[in-house]
Amino acid sequence: MGYFIGTDVGGTFTDLWVCETGGETRVFKTPTTADVLGGVIDGVRMAADAWGQSFEAFCAGIERFGHGTTVGLNALLTGNGARTAILATRGFADTLEIGRMRRLTSGLNETEVTDSYLRNRYAPLVPRRRVLEIDERIDANGRVIRPLDEAQARAQARRLRDDAVEAVAICTLFSTVNPAHEKRLREIVLEEAPHCFISVSHEISPSVGEYARMSTTAANASLGPLAGRYLSKLEETLRGAGMQAPILMMTCAGGVLPTSVLNDRPAYALFSGPAAGVMGSQAIGARIGCHNILTTDIGGTSFDVGVIVNGRPIMRSDISLAGADIRVHSIDVDSIGAGGGSIASVRTGGELQVGPRSAGANPGPACYGRGGAEPTATDADLVLGVLDPDYFIGGRMKLDVEAARRAIEEHVAKPLGMSLVEAAWGIRTILDSRMADLLRRMTLERGFDPRDFTLFANGGAGPSHAWVLAAELGLPGFVVPAAATAQSAFGAANSDLAFTTERPAYVRIGADRKIAPEQAGRIEDALQSAAEVVRDNLARAASNVQARFERHVSIRFRGQTHHLDVPLAEGAFDVARFDQLTRDYQRQYEALFGKGASYAGAGFEVLAVRVTAIAALPPPQSTTRGEPLARAGVRAVYFDDASKAVETAIYRTSYPPADTDVAGPCIIEFPGQSVVVPPKARATADASGNLHIRFGA
Repeated sequence: MGYFIGTDVGGTFTDLWVCETGGETRVFKTPTTADVLGGVIDGVRMAADAWGQSFEAFCAGIERFGHGTTVGLNALLTGNGARTAILATRGFADTLEIGRMRRLTSGLNETEVTDSYLRNRYAPLVPRRRVLEIDERIDANGRVIRPLDEAQARAQARRLRDDAVEAVAICTLFSTVNPAHEKRLREIVLEEAPHCFISVSHEISPSVGEYARMSTTAANASLGPLAGRYLSKLEETLRGAGMQAPILMMTCAGGVLPTSVLNDRPAYALFSGPAAGVMGSQAIGARIGCHNILTTDIGGTSFDVGVIVNGRPIMRSDISLAGADIRVHSIDVDSIGAGGGSIASVRTGGELQVGPRSAGANPGPACYGRGGAEPTATDADLVLGVLDPDYFIGGRMKLDVEAARRAIEEHVAKPLGMSLVEAAWGIRTILDSRMADLLRRMTLERGFDPRDFTLFANGGAGPSHAWVLAAELGLPGFVVPAAATAQSAFGAANSDLAFTTERPAYVRIGADRKIAPEQAGRIEDALQSAAEVVRDNLARAASNVQARFERHVSIRFRGQTHHLDVPLAEGAFDVARFDQLTRDYQRQYEALFGKGASYAGAGFEVLAVRVTAIAALPPPQSTTRGEPLARAGVRAVYFDDASKAVETAIYRTSYPPADTDVAGPCIIEFPGQSVVVPPKARATADASGNLHIRFGA
């Protein structure tokens, strides 16, 4: 037998999705360990036991191993990246300090951003004392106006060695036009400090914008040694046990690549977990005919939302975190601190607040019995009857109901003068309201009507809260994927190979929209250069693959600060193609900002082009027939009225068969998730085991 595996390391649990070549699928969850590696290996051992094989025999049968991890993200957020230095053009050493107007608040959550005392909470990724200036200068046209001072550069490289620097980011002015000085600086650093991990900006972030380019290169450099050590150790452990397949890392942009391709650019996988969740929803949507999807994932620490329109995820060009703007092409996933571990507290003045603080995995919610004393959303769900204390994670973990009650009573109910159930119901209501607000922001503020979308409930807690979110948005129901509790792991195992790169191509066009042939040629040259890079990197990932290419152009009205990425059809870029591009841009602009908002009279500015190469990498189709729902009794559950509990049927299954059809109120318990079907709703399963819940059915 062969096995296709997807893994995702979250803040609380490490998830595995496994599909055997015969089509049988299973999901496994293990607590995330401090070293991250331990949780992944524990999950693989659980899977081996489930198939009755030794760890070594199971690893030898692995044909695909997709992986998403928060190692890099957590390192940046906690300041635990490698000791990093920057080599920059003389006069530009303060770039990270100056940043942009939002640098003082970048990386703060929705509550922290309103607190003036938290401004400038995050220091620059690299301290000023380790930003070294080099005498050199290239102008905007790529001309060398001050040659590189190689003697000085060599002396600075020796300083790096003497200062025990582990990683170096090289970022010189206008290197995207002419990278000669950056290339030579890399050679010098390799000669003087060969132990250093080196990132050069024209390769890591080949885009216009000095601050974002330096910030991205610095982040990539600081993650290099850390990500390299972790992935090398994971691959070494699995290969030592017999695995022959390479580890395929999920990227922010939604494709997977072997670690050999991503070794020098770990920043490309910063948000691999959330991106994998969206890609998993996209794959399921394609199978069941849903092309407009709101992907939600409620885990232990956060609530993540992505939007899929016409079968394609909405993308973004940069990520803001830890006080830095990192320019990495990424699936647009927005998050708030709202999850099962979100802590409830009463603020001065009697205001009940839920999140963004989280109990995390350790000590976790009070009901975990690991020393946590503050009430969380999971404790509230337990008190409200949503969770079974004896069947959490399929019975592998027991929950302490009395500890949950004590925590809510002491920290919420007594301070607010309300009953225990009212306090728990209030915690859930506030949490759900915050999550519904994020869903509205991700749709209404972008010109989309949420009623045109299907809500996918993912994550360990997603299926428990989706009924409220769908009702809040006016939707007729929602979908719970068969692997909802491990949707990001499912996405990591079901995504295609993909590589994306960008090339600058600055062209300024007047109100007459007349583009000169040489300007069109500049854009065409950039497209060809980008296509060559993605083609070569995909060939490194897998030889003899058939790839399809997607092209986008970054364009804005002349004088604007922000841009939109507009799809570009195949074919040479010429005057006619530019006319079509501007028309497409204006349609996209008005869809976002309202009819009549565009103004072609301002002229246009093309900033850059982006090319993505995609090669299909299909896993086996699931043929799991499922098991009939087993009646597990009745439980009192509080739905939309804190004064009245409803006797609710409880069912259990690991994978619902296609003929499943049950009426609410009921709760369908899976190993790792509980699907709440409210009163006057009905749940049916499709051939792939996905549950479709319909209100009023």
